[in-house]
Amino acid sequence: MADTIAAISTAPGEGGIGIVRVSGPASLDIMKHVMEKCPEDVEPRHAYLGNAVSDSGNPLAEAIDKCLFIYMQSPASYTGEDMLEIQAHGSNVSLKRILEAVLDSGVGGVRMAEPGEFTKLAFLNGKMDLSQAEAVIDIIKAKSDLSLGIAEAQHEGRLSERVREIRESMLDVLAEMAVGIDYPEEDYELDGSGANSELIGKLRWVSADVDELLDTASIGRIAREGVRVVIAGKPNAGKSSLMNAILGEGRVIVTDVPGTTRDTVEESASLGGVPIVLVDTAGIRETGDKVEKIGVERTTQAIAAADVVLLVLDGSRELDEEDSAVIGYIEHMNTDYILVVINKEDLGNSISEETVREKLPGVRIIRTSLVGKGSQDAARKVSETIGEMFELGSINPQETNIIINERHVQMLKNAAMNLDEAIGMLQNGEPMEVAELSAHYAYDSLGKIIGEEVGDEVLNTVFSKFCLGK
Repeated sequence: MADTIAAISTAPGEGGIGIVRVSGPASLDIMKHVMEKCPEDVEPRHAYLGNAVSDSGNPLAEAIDKCLFIYMQSPASYTGEDMLEIQAHGSNVSLKRILEAVLDSGVGGVRMAEPGEFTKLAFLNGKMDLSQAEAVIDIIKAKSDLSLGIAEAQHEGRLSERVREIRESMLDVLAEMAVGIDYPEEDYELDGSGANSELIGKLRWVSADVDELLDTASIGRIAREGVRVVIAGKPNAGKSSLMNAILGEGRVIVTDVPGTTRDTVEESASLGGVPIVLVDTAGIRETGDKVEKIGVERTTQAIAAADVVLLVLDGSRELDEEDSAVIGYIEHMNTDYILVVINKEDLGNSISEETVREKLPGVRIIRTSLVGKGSQDAARKVSETIGEMFELGSINPQETNIIINERHVQMLKNAAMNLDEAIGMLQNGEPMEVAELSAHYAYDSLGKIIGEEVGDEVLNTVFSKFCLGK
């Protein structure tokens, strides 16, 4: 008989509601043991209000909490097994006592669930494929509207559907290759070099479909991790003021004393539904202060790892050696991903846009004063510009498959590599058996995205990333 598993499914902490989840053949028996005055005939998918107690058979048992008990009968449940959800008040103490009551109910085969085990059961019982199961954790960890939209679309099966379509095309090609192996005397259309141009063409079509998915991985990374935006500039140019403006709060200390920021400061935010990681940095300049010198070194490291650099210049003064030193660290970057913010417009206008573009050709520039309403205006312009840099505003996750999962990226890269190998072998006139083997590896790699051809090691790795109770 299969185990029955139990866990608290809501996050730790105080809340209006908390849920203890149970899945397995003993779910109904547990409800009858834990719910005080449980009805004899429990109707599935109905909510029953009653006290949760540690021993329902004891008339003197103390009530733990007043709860809603919902029993779901297989297969009409999240896991595909019989399930029980006990909805209590969101108290850590209450939920732990209810879970203890479940585990100590005396019903055989009940144990604590492992991380992700409920969703793993849903996969094993055919309620969802592996890419849909992985989308569950992406939904939970979503940091923005964009990442949530991508994860929801994958949970609905959009990616699975596309992968299956590509595999169907691949299967047709594999069938033709099998015929070529079994009946080598069959006539095929050959090009001038004697290569099988028909099969090569079909493999290229499949390869193009795989590449199309892979091309979305950079946007997927941004949706998952956020755009890494580094704010750089010389001391007292207004870097920390810009970061506070974007965050809408006084996160970073701002003074008129140069060198106030001694280290990199990171904060996550969402600009127009797009996740970003803002990095405020120490000003780059020559300094004898050991602490400030370490901060400058970390600034240069942060710039090297940036997706976008916001270069803040003090517009009330002409460009000087300290500004040139900062520009020297970013001039190698693609200027499509540099935004120059000329600050302190209220104090004068000593830096022309032409002067900036002489050093950074084609760079985007905004002018602002990071005081009063100017801060809000700067934050809005920065938000809009970052969105334009990555064309994020035009992405509709319900219409475009976007690869957000690193495992999927690796499987697609494997498939692309194997397809290239198969095409190369056919072009070079190598035996069909050898090319078919590489093509079949590509087919298997695509299958691993949706959970076919995967072993226990992969499954354990995937579901170990889930939280307990999911």
